[in-house]
Amino acid sequence: MENNKTIPTLGTNEIINFHLHSIEWITKTFNSKHPDFHINKIEDIKDKKNFNVKPHRKKLHDFFFLTKGKSIRTKGLNSYEIKGPAIFFLPSYQITEHEMISENAEGFYCYFSEELFDLFPKTILSDRYAFFQYQSNPVVNLDSNSTIILEQLCKRLCALYLDSRFSRSLCSIYLMAIFDEIKNISISTIVVEKNSSSEITKRYKLALTKHIYEYHNVIEFAAFLNISPNYLNKCVKNTLDKTAQDLLKEMLILEAKTLIKHSNLNISEIAVKLCDQTPSNFARFFKSQTGLSPKEYSKSY
Repeated sequence: MENNKTIPTLGTNEIINFHLHSIEWITKTFNSKHPDFHINKIEDIKDKKNFNVKPHRKKLHDFFFLTKGKSIRTKGLNSYEIKGPAIFFLPSYQITEHEMISENAEGFYCYFSEELFDLFPKTILSDRYAFFQYQSNPVVNLDSNSTIILEQLCKRLCALYLDSRFSRSLCSIYLMAIFDEIKNISISTIVVEKNSSSEITKRYKLALTKHIYEYHNVIEFAAFLNISPNYLNKCVKNTLDKTAQDLLKEMLILEAKTLIKHSNLNISEIAVKLCDQTPSNFARFFKSQTGLSPKEYSKSY
């Protein structure tokens, strides 16, 4: 796991310890035999009164299905109060903090890797379901009929998770059934454009999410995607009417705001870690994009 001053990015090997150290459980329901899939009942959490999972990222997707009670969870800089029956979706590599769960809360928590869906097209989750989009509203409120259906599917996944004959393909099918049920009642819509520009733009946005600390300019991201900077810029412009540099700036500002809010890094450390810049250059960049200096933004919290 990364230095505790920063926001950790959790792979399958780190998630179990991170959650067990953050939350007290009635029983340790994590099954290390299935590193790319986990599900447990919210009732397994023992001390809900003091519940708090600190800011982190996961390399996996997750959802929090609340059948009863309420909870507060963040996606990026936004905080959401979830009131059951409802479900909260979080795509991989999104910063999140789970701030509280009411003592009467019931439901299910699940995380899973896209590797489970190797029988399906690689981008099926983001193409088919709006709630797996980076900018989407993560909360879907449920009616009573949908709640009953989803509860039965989650119970089946719980049984499958603990079964010695665990089937990855069956697990993916149950998860897809859950997503399709929610898609049918969700008011969110997604328009999928099947052209080269939109596909390149999607790959670029995903690369920004995953590699914002590794690459510092459009040229480096284009090289990572094995395309020219001009072609990358053309694709983004055709799809979003923005430049590739515009998207990079947006991601840098979002990440900087998140680090200021959630990490223990000072402004100088953020400048070097995120932008490889001097504090003064970073401060000018931040103010040009937000209207506030990093210190002014920090004081707002």
